[in-house]
Amino acid sequence: MKQFVVDELRRADYNTLKTYLNDNFRDAAIDGIYWLPIATQVLSDIQINHKDCQPFYFVIDLEFDRMSIELLVRTKNRVQCACMAYATEKQCIWLIRQVDKMFEQLEMTS
Repeated sequence: MKQFVVDELRRADYNTLKTYLNDNFRDAAIDGIYWLPIATQVLSDIQINHKDCQPFYFVIDLEFDRMSIELLVRTKNRVQCACMAYATEKQCIWLIRQVDKMFEQLEMTS
């Protein structure tokens, strides 16, 4: 699985991230798993046309020492569909910027 990983989290960073993710993206039934909605403006043509599959998400997995985000665009509405695919370059850049913004907001830039 292709992933974007932030490793070597400090305990304080983990606690800060967990609180933030619980407050903003707590949709999964599994502890430590979060669904990050993907902005409509970065969807591929097929994803835009698959209205029944929307919204689309990246899945965040938070562990004590790392945060990993699968680079697979997912939907909660179907198990398998042609619109579920690895992230495009545009979506990868969007994701990295979202993580950067989150870390800046949480003052975890050092």
